[in-house]
Amino acid sequence: QVQLVESGGGLVQAGGSLRLSCAASGRTFSSYAMGWFRQAPGKEREFVAAISWRGANTYYADSVKGRFTISRDNAKNTVYLQMNSLKPEDTAVYYCATAAGRWATMLVHDYDYWGQGTQVTVSS
Repeated sequence: QVQLVESGGGLVQAGGSLRLSCAASGRTFSSYAMGWFRQAPGKEREFVAAISWRGANTYYADSVKGRFTISRDNAKNTVYLQMNSLKPEDTAVYYCATAAGRWATMLVHDYDYWGQGTQVTVSS
């Protein structure tokens, strides 16, 4: 059974930083791409960042490019999202997900397992 457990969310002031972690189990972590998505109240889930199976390729939403960094440690079965220069509009529940294949993708339907989410709140 695949499990993804996010951590690292919380309350931060605008301009601050947070680092999210997602620990994976139940699947050969290093064989699959990973992604981060977020969902704000009343809005659809949106793509944030993705990383390929070995970490060589990354993709970012335009709204976070230059501020967020996705990385992975295959030895620890963990993917990270470093978030800097946070803005109030970054407030959302953040989810990690594992893709069905090796290559990074921005499409929600390409991901087959999801974590429970972690709340990120950015105050102005």
